[in-house]
Amino acid sequence: MSEQLHAVIRTGGKQYRVAPGDLVKVEKLSLDVGAPVDLEVLMVRNGDSIKIGTPLVTAAKVQAEVASHGRGRKVIVYKFKPRRNYRKKQGHRQAYTELKITEIVG
Repeated sequence: MSEQLHAVIRTGGKQYRVAPGDLVKVEKLSLDVGAPVDLEVLMVRNGDSIKIGTPLVTAAKVQAEVASHGRGRKVIVYKFKPRRNYRKKQGHRQAYTELKITEIVG
């Protein structure tokens, strides 16, 4: 990952630091594999110059394409109340979309 050019993007209520060529797992997007995506840019760093948005950097643009869709590892949710004969075991797998960052223009 090149330390000279990177950006902070926002998608799915979370923020990610990305650089060109990165693969990033984000919350599931309803797009087809190979579809282009324009992302909200919060900050861009190019060498020593840094642009910080309020809240977005309007002149900057981060483009990505959908690499794949999938589901994460299983997380076990176990609820237990002592002396009440209450036990509940549940599993959860979070869906995600993997994005390949193609271009950062800032």
